[in-house]
Amino acid sequence: MATTTSTWLAAPDRAWTATLADLVSLTKPRIIELLLITTVPAMVAAAGGWPGGWLLFATVVGGAMVSGSAHATNMVLDRDIDAAMVRTAGRPLPSGRLAPSTALAFATVLLVVGSLTVLVGAGWLPATLTVAAWLWYVGVYTLLLKRRTVHNITIGGLAGALPPAIGWTAVTGRLSVAALLMVAIVTLWTPIHFWALAIGTGQDYANAKVPMLPVVRGADAAARQGAVYALATAVSALLLPVAGVGGIHLVGPALLLGILLVGAATMLVRDPTPRAAWRTFHVSNGYLAGLFVMIAVTAPID
Repeated sequence: MATTTSTWLAAPDRAWTATLADLVSLTKPRIIELLLITTVPAMVAAAGGWPGGWLLFATVVGGAMVSGSAHATNMVLDRDIDAAMVRTAGRPLPSGRLAPSTALAFATVLLVVGSLTVLVGAGWLPATLTVAAWLWYVGVYTLLLKRRTVHNITIGGLAGALPPAIGWTAVTGRLSVAALLMVAIVTLWTPIHFWALAIGTGQDYANAKVPMLPVVRGADAAARQGAVYALATAVSALLLPVAGVGGIHLVGPALLLGILLVGAATMLVRDPTPRAAWRTFHVSNGYLAGLFVMIAVTAPID
């Protein structure tokens, strides 16, 4: 158990570059990239073009810091789970390269500085939503849901769905149907994304005793339910022009991307194997990125 860093004592001295790299990895940069892909286009859509350099900087950088804080805190709380999974056993905390106290201090600094950055640069509403996303991810998803229910992702996924609303309110100062619809799209997209990951990683979640749907009810059931969420995601995206986002120019790209997502999810239903699951996982990443890029591209046209 020593290698799972159950102690809160500091790790031995290491080269500062290696420590810095480990600290950055705690923030889950790839997930932050995906969150920013939904934040920036929402800001462009709300502004009808370029939202302004300082506003973009404060919202994106501050939001990224708070998101990184949530991920780092999650890694502290779930280091026992990470140690039990092949995919995550090499992370800094379960491997013993960093002490939990170091990670928690780093997460605290990111939370405070990031929240203040959004508050000063973008206003109280986006700052409130940013902190709410942190609280939902750490408090609701990590502490309450992840270890207890198959609904961990379907409910907990709201934390990762709030960035479009944060970006929108940073520009407009208020929530709108368009912002809430973008939040709904990301929320509906989350299950097919994470259940595909859970199927693709095989026994990892089972070994860690995390009740992901594929573990509790099987890959077949998870694939079927994931396909329903994929269809709901695709249909919801087609409503964006009705809400004033992208206009008629967004319909074609949203329809094409939706067909690709639903097609990948359908193939997973027919073949719920890890190989097909990884394909669906990557398609889901491409779908979300592609949809929000097109939201940004089509925004100035109207």
